[in-house]
Amino acid sequence: MKGLQESFEVSARRACAVIGIGRSSFYYESCADRQEELRLRIRDIAEARVHYGYRRILTALRREGWMVNHKRVYRLYTQDCLTFIRKKPRRHVSCQKRVERIVPVCPDQVWAIDFMADQLYDGRRFRILTLMDTCTRECLALHVGQNITGYDVAKALDDVLLTRLAPERICVDNGSEFTSKVLDQWAYLRGVQLSFSRPGKPTDNPLIESFNGRLREECLNAHWFLNLRDAARITGQWRTDYNDNRPHSSLGDRTPSQFRSECESSSYDSPEMPEQTRSGLALADLHPGNWTR
Repeated sequence: MKGLQESFEVSARRACAVIGIGRSSFYYESCADRQEELRLRIRDIAEARVHYGYRRILTALRREGWMVNHKRVYRLYTQDCLTFIRKKPRRHVSCQKRVERIVPVCPDQVWAIDFMADQLYDGRRFRILTLMDTCTRECLALHVGQNITGYDVAKALDDVLLTRLAPERICVDNGSEFTSKVLDQWAYLRGVQLSFSRPGKPTDNPLIESFNGRLREECLNAHWFLNLRDAARITGQWRTDYNDNRPHSSLGDRTPSQFRSECESSSYDSPEMPEQTRSGLALADLHPGNWTR
């Protein structure tokens, strides 16, 4: 309308008559609430949590007491151009798993463990040992080091067993640290079964691979690390936030810690701790000189 008025130098009455609209429609100003406070809070969450979509932002808002539905959050989220586009890998329809993955029914039944690699600010490489509970999706440990051996893996697992029950099974790949005699001896003494994935098939252990992706995107790619101690501190802070604050869609938008608490309070039969774990075996028993043939 204003363009017509300026081009032909006519009044608003004449322009409305030519176009065929009422002057009341031309002068109408919307009185709808623009939800500025809600927009600002959504933008704040999206800037702090770059990889959160609108559903996780909705969960965070409801935890803070905002009474909003998903449609309003999605509308404001898209209007402010906060959509984060993630490149999805191609899926092959013919790809099928030959072995059914074991679905845990309670915490501390099945764990998954894997390695990740990153570098410090000066280019020095380091590795991260990741450990998670596949039932509750909890991150049990993030061990940072440059040369992590089978003995270090066993020690990290023993540190977790100070506060947790020994699992029935641990899903691992075919790395040298997991196929070592030290870890094999550790698993035998504690009654834990090591479940190895097929060579070249990381999809046999999908939950830890998915967790590694979140760790890479939300922590490793977002920080510079000065030294190993700094890397351990930052990853430790992210682990606490992941377990206590980050909603997980597969858990009904609950956090892993909250889901574990609900499992512990419900009436399920908790797995019995093996006698080897109760006896408190020392890690020194894993040295090659103490092995029994």
